Amino acid sequence: MSTQVATQETTPVTVGAAAPDFRLQDQDGKEFHLADHLGKKTVILFFYPLDWSPTCSKENACFTSSLARFAKYGEVAAISSDSTYSHRAWAEKMGLKHRLLSDMHRSASKAYGLYFPQANINQRATVIIGKDGKVAWVKVEPDITKERDYNEVEAALVKLAK
Repeated sequence: MSTQVATQETTPVTVGAAAPDFRLQDQDGKEFHLADHLGKKTVILFFYPLDWSPTCSKENACFTSSLARFAKYGEVAAISSDSTYSHRAWAEKMGLKHRLLSDMHRSASKAYGLYFPQANINQRATVIIGKDGKVAWVKVEPDITKERDYNEVEAALVKLAK
């Protein structure tokens, strides 16, 4: 029998809650500060487990090829626990055009309740933050090895844009 208890680090943020602020570097060493975007545009965060893994590679290729599909609704960024160096090499190898944020200390994934302690990575999840700085939509994929549903994400963005 398991006696594991869910913690804040593993309990996803809820819709309506204030989005935890964070500062992370992207693959080019540029800082992404959530507060810089609030009040200006919606922020769409794609949390994923690892660079170079098959599912994450396929997903991020889709993010890049469909970047305009999501970027018309707001600022898009993908977050994993990989280093900026890994992100840069992976982005170059795969031709990725979107921002890859490095959460090596797991501070963002823990603040958003998306930490997966068994593997020391974050869960596969999508968090949409409204211009007002509140979580507008969140979806954690129950199976970390499966891709997210892009149509579901876009439908949520369309609904929020109304």
